[in-house]
Amino acid sequence: MAVGLDPPRNILPVAGVRLSVAEAGIRYVGRRDLTLIHLAEGSQVAAVFTRNRFCAAPVLVARHHLAEGSAVRALVINTGNANAGTGVTGLQAAEASCREVAEQLGCAPGAVLPFSTGVIGEPVALAEKIAAVLPACVVGLAEDQWEAAAAAIMTTDTIAKCCSRQIEMDGVTITVTGMAKGSGMIRPDMATMLAYIATDAPLHGAALQQCLQEAMAQSFNRITVDGDTSTNDACVLMATGRAALPPVTKVTDPRYGKLRDSITLVAQWLAQAVVRDGEGATKFIPIRISGGCDEAECLRVAYRMAHSPLIKTAFFASDPNWGRLLAAIGSAGVDDLDVAGVQVWLGDTRIVRDGARDPGYSEAAGQAVMVQEEIPVRVDLGRGAAEAQIWTCDLSYDYVRINADYRS
Repeated sequence: MAVGLDPPRNILPVAGVRLSVAEAGIRYVGRRDLTLIHLAEGSQVAAVFTRNRFCAAPVLVARHHLAEGSAVRALVINTGNANAGTGVTGLQAAEASCREVAEQLGCAPGAVLPFSTGVIGEPVALAEKIAAVLPACVVGLAEDQWEAAAAAIMTTDTIAKCCSRQIEMDGVTITVTGMAKGSGMIRPDMATMLAYIATDAPLHGAALQQCLQEAMAQSFNRITVDGDTSTNDACVLMATGRAALPPVTKVTDPRYGKLRDSITLVAQWLAQAVVRDGEGATKFIPIRISGGCDEAECLRVAYRMAHSPLIKTAFFASDPNWGRLLAAIGSAGVDDLDVAGVQVWLGDTRIVRDGARDPGYSEAAGQAVMVQEEIPVRVDLGRGAAEAQIWTCDLSYDYVRINADYRS
């Protein structure tokens, strides 16, 4: 089960966003595996996608539709089949799905963005299965279906991931609600596997895209479960503009920062939820690196630690084997690192000072931290003022079992 993560509650609808789910039978029988999102006229959409060169067919189609400049009116999301590694047939299936949605909603096919998640390289019959349930899906569209949609987009996730936040701006209440799925194959190079965030704020144009980029940099681009990047990663930010405020079109607008911060907080919650629900995870591990020459250096050290199987398995075993931490720090590519200036903490317990075991550290103190579900790790490189934080999890027996059995 997910580490310190409860099922969604108090999820707020976003004016101008309606959702619906259905059982399309794409891979499994008896589970909801199709999600339709309908956006009110005038909504604006920004998105980021995986940089994996083997990106899935729906990624290519969604990118193309956004590049054409049509106003996005709908998103269609299926689980059970990634429609990746499927060549021309996969592209045709993604495009056909968009046409089916467009026909049902009365919009242009270019106004529909397709998304898929599931097994890579499987034959596709998506368009036919989606078309069969779309009429019922359209009838079921409603603003209060966020939790159902968050559950319908899951694959190996053990819990739906959805949250809301509200702020006041010029006397008007602004709502931000988001959902995400992801559990394994997580080391995003832009976003998580699939994430959708909506707001009724009138965030338009370049300000919308910039807001998404800045939010991603401090959330989904700071997580890792296993170091693997997906073929299907996508994150979408939707702004319906239904809140009664003048549009925010520039990042220099005094209101932009408040909106960005609210969206970033939702994105961070969702990103951390993905790590807390990492396949087989039993520990949630925030890693903060300070004292670096620049942020890139700090991130390099953090990810080297987060991707070490030796460190991840030690955390699973609740073993304060801090020598593994030093080995990872020392091999992170900071060639001129003065190890005599390095300090390391597990929680509030300093285990390393001046590059060696802290004289006040005891194995019992380290063990007391390691048995906890959430174990913050902090490293001071002692060479500058830069810092950065990422979030990861441990590596358990269940991770191997889940991924060995995934296609069976």
